[in-house]
Amino acid sequence: MNHDMSAAAQPKAEAHEGQQHPIGLYLKIWGYLFVLSTLSYLVDYFHFHGIIRWSLIVVFMLLKAGLIVSIFMHMAWERLSLIYAILVPPLVLLVLVGIMSIESDYVFWTRAIFFGGGA
Repeated sequence: MNHDMSAAAQPKAEAHEGQQHPIGLYLKIWGYLFVLSTLSYLVDYFHFHGIIRWSLIVVFMLLKAGLIVSIFMHMAWERLSLIYAILVPPLVLLVLVGIMSIESDYVFWTRAIFFGGGA
């Protein structure tokens, strides 16, 4: 009977442990985030303009978001199906926004041609 009690108590002890990741990993990611934030700041400091400015800002923003989601939100250690369930819908929405942007240009120029002048 004593053997049955220890077997029943064992899963509870394992359930409370959870995942343990080395602190060095988090410190490394904080360092990367600091470097990316510094590079993002330097884009404004060196007065980049136009498409290069916005491209660099978006690239640094996406890299920082990817690091935060993968490490601090523990997505790097999740099942692939959960990752797909979380990441695919926003990607699909971005594709739809891109399609709507192309469509809006078409509508604008169609109105300009057929209604005489447009904006």
